[in-house]
Amino acid sequence: MTHISFRRPLLAAFALLTLGAGHPALADSIETSARQAIMVDYKTGTVLMEKSADELMVPSSMTKLMTAYMVFEKLKEGSWKLSDRLPVSETVWRKHVKSGGSLMFLPVNATPTVEELIHGVIIQSGNDACSVLAEAYAGSEEAFAEEETRRAHQFGMKNTTFRNASGLPEPDHLTTARDLSILARHLINDFPEYFPIYSKREFTYNGIRQGNRNPLLYAVSGADGLKTGHTEAAGYGLVGTVKRGERRVIMVINGLKSIKERAEESARLIEWAFREFDNYTLFKSGDMVSDAEVWLGSAASVPLVAGETLEVTMPRKARRDMKVTAVYTGPIPAPIKKGQQVGKLVITAPNVQTVELPLLAGTDVEKLGFVGRITAALKAILWGAKG
Repeated sequence: MTHISFRRPLLAAFALLTLGAGHPALADSIETSARQAIMVDYKTGTVLMEKSADELMVPSSMTKLMTAYMVFEKLKEGSWKLSDRLPVSETVWRKHVKSGGSLMFLPVNATPTVEELIHGVIIQSGNDACSVLAEAYAGSEEAFAEEETRRAHQFGMKNTTFRNASGLPEPDHLTTARDLSILARHLINDFPEYFPIYSKREFTYNGIRQGNRNPLLYAVSGADGLKTGHTEAAGYGLVGTVKRGERRVIMVINGLKSIKERAEESARLIEWAFREFDNYTLFKSGDMVSDAEVWLGSAASVPLVAGETLEVTMPRKARRDMKVTAVYTGPIPAPIKKGQQVGKLVITAPNVQTVELPLLAGTDVEKLGFVGRITAALKAILWGAKG
């Protein structure tokens, strides 16, 4: 096994975005009063901090992120248009008049546009708007919730079950902070044309003006989403995101005791994430990292190239002690095909979980013919020369 360690100057490049779970977590952390919490770097997927991130919790109105996602899919595929009008059934109207939750205040038999309903869901947190969209999508809110759950599981939100479109309390209507962070990354990535709605501070419908409840929008530089939530069982929660320059951080917190605590804690955690961490690009896809000796090949060595763009998130104080090591078993026997994995790149730093990425052969190397193999073997026997 061969190890080649070196330092690498930073390159101006972007990471390849991989959505889902399973990205390395950092050892450095911060305490939080939230019952459940997670902070994720959007680009690299690195978990900056977490607390009970896989504990089942009530998502409250943060459910509406999934409802919006489903509607955005309809719009993107062309099944719906923003100008389409959807009816407000008496079933929906009666349900939400009695619920006492947050409303868009849709009159019975009204026909708001999809665009108005989306704004009502995102900005006004309208439970009634969610139900109208759900009925139009699947015939009933129950059937829509089943579709939401199925889609969530496809994303890797394995611990999530939806029972309605709005987040009103129901048995088994549950998710986790980690699952909501996965959903947030998908929503931001998949629908850049609709994502700006989340940064709007107010919306007026039927003469009633309501403000966006997201505290980050009013207090934190770069904040542009996403959704608050609150029920008695869950406490106060927030899926928030902030972008500064090329960096975006996603935060999920839940179980806070008041609106004030949610606002203060969310701002504190976001500032910590941007102050303590940064992203470092080490290699672009195809960059030569090192080279390796070849056994019985038409070339004596083969270049080792990065299999994908490598960008890591780590504490700024750990950057100077970062170590990048090319690891492979050599000499590598020919034939070798370009793009064949022949080793791995290992990145280590103090208090940071080790990151490993594939190293690929940069060129084809043919196997020597019979005479060449005999000559190389004799050299190895007589003088220890490598083929």
